[in-house]
Amino acid sequence: MKIFVSGSLAYDRIMDFPEKFSDYILPDKIHVLNVCFLVNGVTEQFGGTAGNIAYNLALLGERPIILASAGKDFQSYENWLTSHGLPLDGIRRIPDEFTAGAYITTDQADNQITGFNPGAMKHPCLYPVDGVDPSTALGIVAPGNVEDMETLCRQYRERGIPYIFDPGQQIPAIPTDSLVEMLTGSRILISNDYELEMIMRSTGMSRPDLLNRTGTVITTLGDRGSLVCTSEGESAIPVAKAAQVLDPTGAGDAFRAGLIKGLAVGVDLEVCARMGAVAASFSVECRGTQCHRFSHEQFKQRYEAEFGPLCAWWN
Repeated sequence: MKIFVSGSLAYDRIMDFPEKFSDYILPDKIHVLNVCFLVNGVTEQFGGTAGNIAYNLALLGERPIILASAGKDFQSYENWLTSHGLPLDGIRRIPDEFTAGAYITTDQADNQITGFNPGAMKHPCLYPVDGVDPSTALGIVAPGNVEDMETLCRQYRERGIPYIFDPGQQIPAIPTDSLVEMLTGSRILISNDYELEMIMRSTGMSRPDLLNRTGTVITTLGDRGSLVCTSEGESAIPVAKAAQVLDPTGAGDAFRAGLIKGLAVGVDLEVCARMGAVAASFSVECRGTQCHRFSHEQFKQRYEAEFGPLCAWWN
């Protein structure tokens, strides 16, 4: 199965502030805010929706093609992707931009201040999806460059390639007409419950209306699992238990990778969503979106402990 994963590639630069922001901000001077927070160093992690999904798919034995743009500082991320056997031919290099970056500072009260530089993500990847057998291909359009999101949805529809539409954080940036066009004809529309409400408000559609335009609506619900909705009804999928929960960031991307793996091997949607839940359970056990690992056997054992025997193809 040829899997296309479009979205963002980004560095997450994470800083801890050992005090509270509120101790440094004067409410009566908020209109002339000028503060400096001395942090306890910085850690750099690999992130972005396309990178996170592709990483988890690599752990599941797949080698998806990443469709995204990266900048002049991409070398360390490139080495990381290469070390996991992920191809680079779908990544466009923008030599005069930095790779997208999130700069996240967290204080002792778990408040966060984040700055995001889109950098190379401002440029579409311009990858042509040509000469692909649609019966052996699958795409996911995750949050990234909006032009890419529109173009790829259109290309997948025109070529008969099934695709998952995952607008996520880019919902506010997508005009309503484009949002409707992009979800129409998708195999699956996936979002969390807040994003689903944003989609329905933007389009004026109810969930049944959405199901007239996409085959399935999957809604992730955090620690309440997920909901798979088709024209035939709804199925509630529980979470898979993690050994510990350290960081939920990236769990959604891991869920999507497990879901895609299930679709790639042809199991039914409920099994796909359970596989997503298991992949997400490994993600939350570590801080960072690409810091966890699991083996083929570990995945199988956790799936079967939660949901019963995995399909014969996994053996």
